[in-house]
Amino acid sequence: MKNKFKIYSTSLLLSAILVTTSSCKKDFKEINTNPNTSEFALPQALLAPAITNVVKANMNRSQRVTNELMQVTINQGDQDGKIFRYEIRTSEADYLWNSWYIELTNFNDIYRGGEDIGQTGFQGVALIMQAYLLSLLTDTYGDIPYKDANKGKLGIVAPPFDLQQDVYTGIFEKLEEANTILASGSSIPKTKTIDPIFEGDITKWRKFGNSLYLRLLMRVSAKAEFDAPAKISEIVETNKANYPIMTNNDDSAILEWTGSSPYVNPFATWRAGDWYGPKLGEFFVDNLNKRSDPRITTWASTFNGEYEGIPSGYPVGQAPEGKSAFPTSLQKEPLLGNILNYGELQLILAEAAVKGYINNSAQTYYEAGATAGIQLWGHEVPLNYFSFASVKWDNNYTFEEKMELIFIQKYYALFFTDLQSWFEYRRTGYPTLPKGTGLAYNGVMPARLTYPVYVQSANPINYKAAVERQGPDLITTQVWWQKP
Repeated sequence: MKNKFKIYSTSLLLSAILVTTSSCKKDFKEINTNPNTSEFALPQALLAPAITNVVKANMNRSQRVTNELMQVTINQGDQDGKIFRYEIRTSEADYLWNSWYIELTNFNDIYRGGEDIGQTGFQGVALIMQAYLLSLLTDTYGDIPYKDANKGKLGIVAPPFDLQQDVYTGIFEKLEEANTILASGSSIPKTKTIDPIFEGDITKWRKFGNSLYLRLLMRVSAKAEFDAPAKISEIVETNKANYPIMTNNDDSAILEWTGSSPYVNPFATWRAGDWYGPKLGEFFVDNLNKRSDPRITTWASTFNGEYEGIPSGYPVGQAPEGKSAFPTSLQKEPLLGNILNYGELQLILAEAAVKGYINNSAQTYYEAGATAGIQLWGHEVPLNYFSFASVKWDNNYTFEEKMELIFIQKYYALFFTDLQSWFEYRRTGYPTLPKGTGLAYNGVMPARLTYPVYVQSANPINYKAAVERQGPDLITTQVWWQKP
């Protein structure tokens, strides 16, 4: 029998969190399954399609939502629903909710399939990807169905919404279990057709899982319930042998688009005009220019021979002339499939050091993170880069000045990384973005996406309970880790 297929029916889209399906993806090799061995399609048939679909969905909304909110691009116009003005239509919520819950089902099947056929490596990988998807879901929406989600086969068609802190508890449990499984000598086939990120390198999967752990511990580090600083210290210092993390750019979790089917950058098929239609933001371009950051040559086209951006958040009727944009060469860029890279990790550790969670040098982590971010994109760090006024670290700087240094580098390290820079801005307020007078909500950054409209009718009782507990289903309602 062929791999299980996605049912693209109205009922699935109305109940993406409820249905347990696995998918056979276009262009992937068909793998027969033995019904006497496992009730699920073999995990080696599901892993690559599931990962690829997640990254494609993330890239789509990174381009459309994150870049607009974080002043990377400005999709100019005066009609309603311009995200660069913080105008987010309720329909924006559906795409990611559906995409992530469908693939979460597939990773659940990968875990169970690995268990059934005795290949625990697939279980460890599936747990990491489950944790990753759950973090995206809860950081985007807040409280979400978790413990009873994706259990339509068991008759649970209206799952309750779990508290965000309970979702995070589950995420951390999955990452702990994954670390234990992957330390036990488990394996998966060493081929890109099955594992498009690490080609079956379990050591790198383990490093990715623990680096993801640090990202998410930092996200909830202000909440006393988890004592995240102590766990960060354990992973980085006191028990680091049991928690290997990324050590260089080669460890980065990136689905690198090869240009050959099925690993073709999804932007490669876009019309050129749709790609360079949104213009680059002044904040994005000016900070690259100010630092003589060589990545600007890869990320931006020139306007009258210069790299120039335009202000974001301008009022209706006051559109500036469009200037630099993304070059069409970026449409095929392999690195846009980034999930978590080494440079980001080093900047996470720099923040942890500044806050006293770990004892190592914040400056060392900061400079390593900035260096890795530039080198990942194939550039050399400019001569005397760390002596530039806008880059130089000084231990006498205030806390705020140090955070600004770290987070402007992190802003670029997170280029096209799903919604991460938006999440980090919501958590910290860094980097400091200029506020145009045309912004909605008095210039306060949206705090979440609203739940899909269909959830209100498909799961009304639990939807209402979640809204009553969390707050109004508005983009201004803060999620748990944002609240004081």
